[in-house]
Amino acid sequence: MKERNFLDRIMEFEQQLESTHKQFRELIGFVAQMTEENHSLQLENHHLRKRLEEIDEQAKPSNKKQPKKKTGKVDVGEGVDNLARLYNEGFHVCNVHYGSSRKGEDCLFCLSFLNKQNV
Repeated sequence: MKERNFLDRIMEFEQQLESTHKQFRELIGFVAQMTEENHSLQLENHHLRKRLEEIDEQAKPSNKKQPKKKTGKVDVGEGVDNLARLYNEGFHVCNVHYGSSRKGEDCLFCLSFLNKQNV
C-alpha cells in the first residue's frame, strides 16, 4: 500500500514538472516575441527620429526666408498625407490601434478614417 502511494506521488510530481516545463516554454516564447517587438520598435523610433531631424533641417531654411502668416485655417492635407504614408509603411493610423504594426493586414478603422479625411 505504501509503494502505491509513493508511485502515485511520483507520477503526480512528473505531471507537475511537465506542466511547469510547458509554462516555461510558453514564457520563453513570450519573452522572444517581446524582445523582437522591442527591437522593431527601437528601429522604428530611430527611423522616425532621423526623419524628424530631416524635416526640421528642411523647415529651417524656409522659415528664415518667409515669415509665418497667422491665419485661422489649418492645412490638413499634409497631415493626412503623412498618416497615409504611415499606413502604407505598415502602421495603424486609427484611434483604436494608433502606431502599432499592422503586420500586412488591412484595418477597416484606418481605411475608414483615411477615406473620411480624403472626402
